[in-house]
Amino acid sequence: MKFIKFLVAAMIAVFAVSSLAGCAAEPRAVSEFAAVIDVRTTDEWNSGHLEGALLIPIASANFEAQLEELDKAADYFIYCRSGNRAGQAIDRMIDAGFTGELVNGGSVSNASSILGLEVVTD
Repeated sequence: MKFIKFLVAAMIAVFAVSSLAGCAAEPRAVSEFAAVIDVRTTDEWNSGHLEGALLIPIASANFEAQLEELDKAADYFIYCRSGNRAGQAIDRMIDAGFTGELVNGGSVSNASSILGLEVVTD
């Protein structure tokens, strides 16, 4: 009986891992995007950000004003700590009239893997 429980647990684990692998984001070329945007705080940015990224903190009072400086028809790659704030930023960008592709890169490490960019500090 213990063996059957072990076998079932192992099969569930294999299925779960293989299912997650199918959800992994495919690598993308940085050149596909007008800019890579980090929407975290300045302190988070200082702890490490993607090389060449723009810092546009979503919590900043002038977030919308900074968005107005961007080409609304262009494609952008947005990341944060987990993907939550990047998703919120994308919603706000859509509300502001952005029509290009807006990609949620998730966390810094995930975005680094997708774009092949190094995490750097200033």
